[in-house]
Amino acid sequence: MKLWKRMGAAALAGALALSMVACGGGNAATSGTSTAASSSGAAAATGSNVLNVMTEVEVASLDPQLATDGTSFEVIADFTDGLMQMDADGQPVPAIAESYEVSEDGCTYTFHLREDANWSNGDPVTANDFVFAWQRAADPATASEYSYMMSDIGQIKNAAEIIAGEMDKSELGVTAVDDKTLQVELTVPVPYFLNLMYFPTFYPVNQAFYEGLAEGTFGTSPDTVLSNGAFILDSYEPAALSFSLVKNPDYYDADKVSLDGLNYQVIKDSQQAFMSYQNGDLDIVKLSGDQVDQVQGDPELSVHGAGYLWYLTLNMDGVPALANQNLRLALTHAIDRTSIVEDVVKDGSLATYTAVPPQFATGPDGSDFSEDQTMFQDVCSDDPAKAAEYFEAAKEELGQDTFTFQLLVEDTTESQNVAAVIKEQVETNLPGVTMEIKVEPKKQRVEDIQEGNYEVCLTRWGPDYADPMTYLNMWITDNNNNYGKWSNAEYDAIIADCTTGQYVSDASARWQALYDAEKIIMDEAVIVPVYTKADACMIKSNVTGVDFHPVALNRVFKSATKG
Repeated sequence: MKLWKRMGAAALAGALALSMVACGGGNAATSGTSTAASSSGAAAATGSNVLNVMTEVEVASLDPQLATDGTSFEVIADFTDGLMQMDADGQPVPAIAESYEVSEDGCTYTFHLREDANWSNGDPVTANDFVFAWQRAADPATASEYSYMMSDIGQIKNAAEIIAGEMDKSELGVTAVDDKTLQVELTVPVPYFLNLMYFPTFYPVNQAFYEGLAEGTFGTSPDTVLSNGAFILDSYEPAALSFSLVKNPDYYDADKVSLDGLNYQVIKDSQQAFMSYQNGDLDIVKLSGDQVDQVQGDPELSVHGAGYLWYLTLNMDGVPALANQNLRLALTHAIDRTSIVEDVVKDGSLATYTAVPPQFATGPDGSDFSEDQTMFQDVCSDDPAKAAEYFEAAKEELGQDTFTFQLLVEDTTESQNVAAVIKEQVETNLPGVTMEIKVEPKKQRVEDIQEGNYEVCLTRWGPDYADPMTYLNMWITDNNNNYGKWSNAEYDAIIADCTTGQYVSDASARWQALYDAEKIIMDEAVIVPVYTKADACMIKSNVTGVDFHPVALNRVFKSATKG
């Protein structure tokens, strides 16, 4: 059963079919409609028209250029609009940009900003707000985990050189032609570029406001952020277990915002969360495991594709045994993914045997990139016999029979339950391997894998845009999200050909090359894919209009209503 709404499928398929050539010249007009405005002096989020929302983890950052996780992205998008936003079907539609033009060669975008777009301190939203924010993202001094969105993904002129410290951030190919005109220069056409514009890394920041704050305080309280979106941050502090937003009365599209506000509660224990829902304290809650069985047939149960691939990352750089390919292949065959999704997660999530998960990226022919989950069955399957074969080879090559690995996992109910089953399956199917589970808050877990302070970790990655590159780009040598520190020159070359090289003008050839790249990942067991997440949610019957997406922003509340 296909649980996900495909994001940007038609737009992406069409865009991939466009000719992609060296940049320079011509104009082909395209237009859209919109922007954002804001106001200060917001009241507290109280009353019957406030949506009470459960989230499983704390916000890690409200700085759009530093945030890296889905919860942070969701909340930032509650109160900030970028050039584009997502419609109900996941298509990019204008937001701060009222209209735009694209040059005939696809390398220059000119965005015209709305005249009625304002920040919540009354300042107009200007083209310089985008220039400042994007330069921050590319500036190595910022140390943005998502800086590569400017270079490898967005292909913005000079971004790669700036990130490498070879050019000044002022040389980034983004220019404020005037207060309401933003011009962006790319090195090559990027078929999904407009889709990137609703991703928070590309959101604007008011330079004067930012520079007027004490160093390191931006995004740490309602007083240290500005809104230009549907809501205004009302209460928040770092690592808060509850926080709220109120409707922005000066938002350009305020007439379409029905809610008076949003109240978030961070609840990591799914049983506690469900009880809060039953008591009427929450309007939206995620379920896991046996809870889903309990509510089957309930009209308030709703299942949505969340897009995230949960997988094991293996520290090949810091753990010598994990540098052994046969041991990694033994691990990937030792897991019974079907039992994990059917007996543990139970929310419609899909057992996954590919590095790129299914149901979010559609190719030039309209097909799902990862529809065939058997394509790598020789190197990734639920097969204890194959696991044993690879394990015997690994033991001989490594000259040892026993191995102990620490399995790092975050402190949510589902993650801990899945980790416990993985531990049991691996230890059963690979006698001599011991998995010791270590539980940490998500923020600390993410910091540890980024810094290489782990052995094996159950982690996740959600697609930032509707193209396989949102996953495959992670495993380029020295990418910030290449947690296992794996490196392969052939792989790097294929990805380069797909982004700036020989395949940029041939959508079909590019698609095949992406499969070739994925095959290398799977053959070498760079990661151990486990499942593609779906969210089983309980939503009160009087709540409508919440937009769910498998890409970039999982939940958008701008159009939500509460009867």
